[in-house]
Amino acid sequence: MWANNLLLIVIGIGSGMAIAAGVFALITKVGVIPQIADVTHTAAYVTTYEMAILAGALFGNYVTIFSISLSLPTWVMGIFGIFSGIFVGCLATALAESLNVTAIFTRRLRLHTGIAWIVLSMALGKIFGSLIYFFRGYSP
Repeated sequence: MWANNLLLIVIGIGSGMAIAAGVFALITKVGVIPQIADVTHTAAYVTTYEMAILAGALFGNYVTIFSISLSLPTWVMGIFGIFSGIFVGCLATALAESLNVTAIFTRRLRLHTGIAWIVLSMALGKIFGSLIYFFRGYSP
């Protein structure tokens, strides 16, 4: 019995390490942290950004593994949701930028002006869609 549990522990830790390495490799390859530091003109705080992402990942793993229930006020969860959304948005934007999606998109559609409005409308559509989903309970 203990051999099965030990095997499950080894497989679980190994799988978690592999997935975490893949996520951090993606974040590093896409260049999310340098992109955020460049846009916000805070290159001196790159180490702080990296440590914050690492601390968030460790805390998230700890909460998930030990099934900790956090009884936090709604406004705290709202702030957490905003910061999570900002991070995911930065990751998606950096990935799209590294793949030159915008350049290919504008060249294929022969767009020369209004690109900023298109990007803004896509972001606003995503925001409103998420708000409708969470407040009204609509599901795709």
